[in-house]
Amino acid sequence: MTLPVTPSTPAGADRTFQVDLRGLVDLLSHHLYSSPRVYLRELLQNAVDALTARHGVEPAAPAGAFGIRLYADGSVVRVEDDGVGLTEADVHTFLATIGRSSKRAEKIAEQRADFIGQFGIGLLSCFLVADEIHVLSRSARTPDAPTVEWRGRGDGSYSVRTLPAAARPRPGTTVTLTPRSDAGEWTRPNQVRALARHFGSLLRHPVTFDDGTGGRAAAVNPEPAPWTRTYPTPGARSRALAAYGEETFGFTPLDTMELDLPAVGLKGIACVLPEAVPAGRRHGHRVHVKGMLLSEQAEEILPEWAFFVRCVVDAESLRPTASRESLYEDDTLAAVREALAERLRAWIARIAASDPDLLGRFLQAHHLAVKSLAVHDDEIMRMLLPWLPFETTDGHATLDEFARAHRTVLVTSSVEEFRQVAAIASAAGLGVVNGGYTYDRDLVHRLPEIRPEVSVADLDPATLTAHLDPVDRDTELAAAAYLALARDALAVFDCDVALRTFQPAAAPALLLDSREARHERTRSQLAREQQGGVWGDILGHLRQEAPRAQLILNQLNPLVRTAVTIDEPELARTSAEALYGQAAMLSRRPLRPAESSLINRSFLDLLAHALRKDS
Repeated sequence: MTLPVTPSTPAGADRTFQVDLRGLVDLLSHHLYSSPRVYLRELLQNAVDALTARHGVEPAAPAGAFGIRLYADGSVVRVEDDGVGLTEADVHTFLATIGRSSKRAEKIAEQRADFIGQFGIGLLSCFLVADEIHVLSRSARTPDAPTVEWRGRGDGSYSVRTLPAAARPRPGTTVTLTPRSDAGEWTRPNQVRALARHFGSLLRHPVTFDDGTGGRAAAVNPEPAPWTRTYPTPGARSRALAAYGEETFGFTPLDTMELDLPAVGLKGIACVLPEAVPAGRRHGHRVHVKGMLLSEQAEEILPEWAFFVRCVVDAESLRPTASRESLYEDDTLAAVREALAERLRAWIARIAASDPDLLGRFLQAHHLAVKSLAVHDDEIMRMLLPWLPFETTDGHATLDEFARAHRTVLVTSSVEEFRQVAAIASAAGLGVVNGGYTYDRDLVHRLPEIRPEVSVADLDPATLTAHLDPVDRDTELAAAAYLALARDALAVFDCDVALRTFQPAAAPALLLDSREARHERTRSQLAREQQGGVWGDILGHLRQEAPRAQLILNQLNPLVRTAVTIDEPELARTSAEALYGQAAMLSRRPLRPAESSLINRSFLDLLAHALRKDS
């Protein structure tokens, strides 16, 4: 297999690349194949392709007439097939030349889509577990063809000889490996049986395994794929598919949908996960190509939003990558992905129309996935938006339930903004939805498309403040001095202070400050500090126009009623700082360093004042 360069080659003449077989095998093991276990998959693929070619030569042969037999006893691994076999010329052409595939032969090139792999490069994977490969083959294309023996060794050498036809009475190929001592993990009988079952359980040709103990050879794929079988009733079919999904994935599906794309020869099932999964976490899918397992982690078969299902499919026309462990991204795969996505949409539409109990259980577990889909799919949005759950001032509720109670729906731009206002907005009778979670704000704003009688608006501080009751004039005048000191103390945070009455009375203060306003004030402050002269004055003026936070003190709260009567300036300032710090903590947003320092300082100052008063 190593091609020598003739020493007498003239200077400047074309030379032939040399191939270091050991280096090539090392490259395959570290960069192409995920594990040495793929050697058995490659041998099975070669056998399946040989059987496919045999049926092309003998189309009248009955189904199941030709098969594959595996043998492993711990000392050898053997794979035998009744396929088309190789002639001596084929052996010299396809086994002695790295990278050339027997499927490129003229007589079968037009049938390329019928084959899974490439014989030449696939056979090299056997060097991952063995130092010698022995091939015994007899062609079915030529009557009375001789048997051809090929031996390839890990050092790059090989030998070919012709044997009498009796050496292999029937056409086909036998590949025998003598495992290396360090390859026992992949070549022990139990492991070979497990790998054969893993890769070949859905193969259309009969595959058997013999462990050399003298017992009867066991069928590797005793039954065809469950979706190809016939069942007495639709219910029996559904139960069988669900049982197969549970056996394959290890969970009881919430529901099972059948997948069938005749244009690409794809059949299979999609199993709906019974529990929610983290946003964006995509499960791999089991993809078989012509019955041979290609990948257990084929994420690319479905769109990103479909992370609520796991699929097992068998396809005819999908194109494997060079390693045959994933799918090649091409127009066919893109079309399959879109077609399967449409099947999932149709399933959602069906249960929404006919099975409200299943729809409820599905949305309870996978509402985030449906929200992701609804943002980009108008049909799903119109169908399911009223039934999707949201966090609101009335608790967790569907938009349909919430819209019945609130004809005007307000939506916050962040989770922290919702937490700031939820209790007070609820007491004021306002209907507010938490729009801080992914997709929620966009979806709530589309509610009028299906509920025209409902209006939706973003919640801003002015809207909430307008629903808080003002205090009477005398109370406002009596608190004026305290409010002035409080505004001066909190000016460093660009925070205004106002006195209102609102429920619940247990809440002493409410801090209204959006994330956007904080970012704008921070940006203006940095720009002002970095500029001077005229530009500094201009930016300073712009900074004054930036949105200010508001600390709303609750006159109904006993602590506030006491605080506004404080006539000692330093104590008044300290109490205002403490009220600001408590309101900031209740908002559950990250505190700035200056705010953390203020909270600590105000607490210590109040403690010191209390101790002085008691002494």
